Amino acid sequence: HVVICNFTFLVEGDNSNLLSCFFRLAWLLVATGEHLRLCPQDYTCCSSQMEETLALQSERDFLKAIEDNSQFLLTTFTQRHRRFDEFFRELIDISEKSMSQMFTKTYGRLFTQNAHIFQELFVEFRRYYSGGSVSLTEVLSDFWSRLVEKVFSLVNPQYQFSDDYLECVSKHAEQLQPFGDVPRKLRVQVSRAFIAARALSQALATGRDIVNKVTKVRGSLCVRGLMRQWYCPLCRGLPSVRPCHSLCLNVMKGCLANQADLDTEWNNFIDALYQVSEKLEGPFNMELAADSISVKVSEAIMHMQENSVSISSKVFQGCGNPRPAPARSKRSPKESGGSRRPFRTYTPEEKPTTAAGTNLDRLVTELKERLRPMRGFWVSLPHTICNDEKIAADVTNEERCWNGQTRGRYLPDVTGDGLVSQINNPEVEVDIARPDVRTRQLIMELRVATNKLRHAQSGQDMDFMDSEEGSSGSGGGDPDERYSDDWTGYRPYLPPYVKQPRNPASSPAKPPRGRDRNGSKWSRNNGHGRVQSAAGALSSRSPHPLLCLPFVLTVAPLWR
Repeated sequence: HVVICNFTFLVEGDNSNLLSCFFRLAWLLVATGEHLRLCPQDYTCCSSQMEETLALQSERDFLKAIEDNSQFLLTTFTQRHRRFDEFFRELIDISEKSMSQMFTKTYGRLFTQNAHIFQELFVEFRRYYSGGSVSLTEVLSDFWSRLVEKVFSLVNPQYQFSDDYLECVSKHAEQLQPFGDVPRKLRVQVSRAFIAARALSQALATGRDIVNKVTKVRGSLCVRGLMRQWYCPLCRGLPSVRPCHSLCLNVMKGCLANQADLDTEWNNFIDALYQVSEKLEGPFNMELAADSISVKVSEAIMHMQENSVSISSKVFQGCGNPRPAPARSKRSPKESGGSRRPFRTYTPEEKPTTAAGTNLDRLVTELKERLRPMRGFWVSLPHTICNDEKIAADVTNEERCWNGQTRGRYLPDVTGDGLVSQINNPEVEVDIARPDVRTRQLIMELRVATNKLRHAQSGQDMDFMDSEEGSSGSGGGDPDERYSDDWTGYRPYLPPYVKQPRNPASSPAKPPRGRDRNGSKWSRNNGHGRVQSAAGALSSRSPHPLLCLPFVLTVAPLWR
């Protein structure tokens, strides 16, 4: 009785002395309970005001239980998103800085004078990672086209090239392959890594937002069940009796029916997150991709330098003979690349710890450990809450728990999971004919995020799948492409639910960069006032174009 009086004093804020409390208790104990709306209308020690106050408290307790039990999810998604985002952005910064330093030492002024080409490449990388509408395939294609113009001029300093002439060179770079197979390798490696990194970062942010939305439930819709299980025992003078475990489950399954309907899509989302994180620590490693950019670009430039004679010969045959340049002083060895130094990459054992305080392997390992227990979270939340001894009686205590009316065994069966299963829930009235619109929206958000992750597993960017040839996405190429110098012993995993895309062309055509490229332009006179050579009729379909020269005697459009 003293406990009840003290509780009455705390709830109602009654400043009267303890003696007056006992007088009030004496009246309450003989009250019939007809004034109660939520608790059984039996002898009670709760007034209508107390019942209303306790009902509000039960709603607050319910929301706090959800918040406490889902804090693990919210903390994981929030912290992992922040750490991955910082890490990926720093990798891009480090890659750009590394390239600038190494190329400055290697090529001197030749690099610094053309540094904007490389800076713009990384600007586009950042834009893509930040969610911009950027096609990595087009970005890299444009980069190589601009680079081939610069390098071609540098390896032929004895000639003067007009913009139209350089345009001719870049337009047919795919046929000439001045950089060998490096552009294709770098495109696949960088695109897959960036696609996976962006998809993972965006998915972690989506997970954070969805958890925030799901936990904002309306406890008022099931306040009757919450009040009956937690505070009606107190009104009956049984403050130490906990609700029966089965009673608690029925109440929680009714209150959390919509959350349980997220289970299938939630599990798909967690599985896709897990699989993309595995790809990032393996074949789509962002660290290796970022570190390889400067190395691959250097290999490409050196390949063009070493094959400059044969490449220039083919260009002169196709685009015409260029105009000799005015006499010029010889460049210093430093400017001409004579001080070339080898480009260093890290071995797997030397993976650096960046300023973000970690490396990719550690980040992925930590994430995967936290993702495993997230499967089935929402459908198991009622059990998680009711397993708390402060909230419900132990499952072994079936005879002396609160069954909703008095102390004793709880007889009704426990209902199933989800909205439809609540049709016979004895504790919570749920309108199963009206699915929750908010829950339907969350299911769609999960499906979209999962679909992006699944496509990222095969190196495809959903935003560009319809706009690029062969539906290859920004990753480009066949998902089963493998390059032994990039991923030793690796064969990419293609999930069974992802349709095998067609094998596209090795590299899409370079997009226009502000200059007209209509077909008739290439059959006009070049910028030097001479008619183009009949060698311009080389067919791009011929594997040996030079062998066809004796048989081509008519003037035709250049480089068909």
